[in-house]
Amino acid sequence: MAESAADKLFDYPYRRLAKLLAGIEPGMSPILTHVGEPQGQPPGFVSEIVLENADLWSKYPDPRGTPDYRAAVADWIHRRYALPDGTIDPATQITTACGTREALFQAGVLAAAIKRPDLPAGEKPYIGLPNPAYHVYYGAALMGEAEPLPVPAAEAETNYLPDYPSLPPEILDRMAVAYLCTPSNPTGGVADLQTLVRNLEAARRHGYILALDECYSEIFNGETPPAGGFDAAQALGGSMDNLLVFNSLSKRSSAPGLRCGFVAGDAGLIEKIVMVRGYGGAQIPEPLMAAGAALWRDEVHVVKNRALYSGLFDIADGIFGDVPGYVRPAGGFFLWLPVADSERAAQRLWAEAGVKVLPGKLMSRPTDAEGRTPGDGFIRIALVHEPDAVRDALTRVKQVLQNELGRDAGAAEA
Repeated sequence: MAESAADKLFDYPYRRLAKLLAGIEPGMSPILTHVGEPQGQPPGFVSEIVLENADLWSKYPDPRGTPDYRAAVADWIHRRYALPDGTIDPATQITTACGTREALFQAGVLAAAIKRPDLPAGEKPYIGLPNPAYHVYYGAALMGEAEPLPVPAAEAETNYLPDYPSLPPEILDRMAVAYLCTPSNPTGGVADLQTLVRNLEAARRHGYILALDECYSEIFNGETPPAGGFDAAQALGGSMDNLLVFNSLSKRSSAPGLRCGFVAGDAGLIEKIVMVRGYGGAQIPEPLMAAGAALWRDEVHVVKNRALYSGLFDIADGIFGDVPGYVRPAGGFFLWLPVADSERAAQRLWAEAGVKVLPGKLMSRPTDAEGRTPGDGFIRIALVHEPDAVRDALTRVKQVLQNELGRDAGAAEA
């Protein structure tokens, strides 16, 4: 019997990691770096605002979000990307999202449904995803009955990003949506303005959606924030056609449990996403939206948060700076660390050091009949703990893998 799309959903990174480590006891006190879950706390005013708005727990939230929440998001977008006043209309070009995961998934399924009538009978639309990538993009392709199209994004030569515009025109004509995460999970690659403009131009030329996952946009190295989709739209005249930008407070404000995010961009596409969420999406309770609006309006905690992550990467530089192929990522909070074999490295680190990491292989799609993937020679480590814990974890990693770290070791295995 052929494997169904629902069966393929079980090819899930954390489920596969559990199987990979099954029966292996941690060799030291565990440090969990396999999940990108911020361990810091949001500002104290969050809980205060939730309590002040406790009377709103009895209300069904509007799927589009409260006017105040959408206004706070619109104001933040205009400030962050230096857009002219009125570029983004909070009434028509913004909707809430429970973080970004749910909305990214729904957008993929929706995009496939939009594209399918324009294709010859029996021909599936493509959903473009980086390889390696956040697993939700792949799930959206499966459940949207589309063809996943993994595009290489694991190496420095491509700035750790997929090059969609260079794909053959006949491929791009079948594209329903192309996911681009910048700063990237897992690699930390950051798209410059020229890259974003090329991608938006290609989306408009070939009639697909450019879905920009920007949930790590506020965690970056240096003083200059990375460019985003709104910058690209402004460079092309200001139209938001074919563009959807996804962001949330999970990483920016260390508030993943608040589940406050947004989708913004093309008004026609936003209206369709609102309808999809009305059928099957979870809505954000209004007390949480009130707190979320306050977070979008505050930058003080974001600057402190960014400084914390910068310090964690300083620790990583000190430990891995002599490892061949080690690169301090331009953004995000993951190390994409070169190793000889990602799955073997994960097993050794758990068994010998109690450090749980995510093998790059589990975030990647196969590229040949032997099942090789672009992530085979990397592990992903989330730098989300306090500095002492991060230093401890990374020291353990280097001690255990000292003979398996680096691109030289990976090349020898290939």
